[in-house]
Amino acid sequence: MRLRLTRIAARQLDHVLADITRHHPAGADAVLQRIGACFELLLRHPYAGQTTDRRGIRRIVVTPYPYIMTYRVGSDEVIVRSIRHTARRPIA
Repeated sequence: MRLRLTRIAARQLDHVLADITRHHPAGADAVLQRIGACFELLLRHPYAGQTTDRRGIRRIVVTPYPYIMTYRVGSDEVIVRSIRHTARRPIA
């Protein structure tokens, strides 16, 4: 199993980390470590996240931080589709 971020998810991750770095550089490292831990969890247990109303799309909360990752499980990969702050509206 491998992990792949869509272009949108990669861009969102960059924005999340840039925003946090502006206000709290050490906080960005902590958030990145937790997101990385979620990535590792999904590689070991791809169905760990909750199902959503959208067919084939799952989500996992990056606790204790207010971020949600949506993803799809493929035959040999986990595809992260988005990483967003919970205060933001989801992409349709």
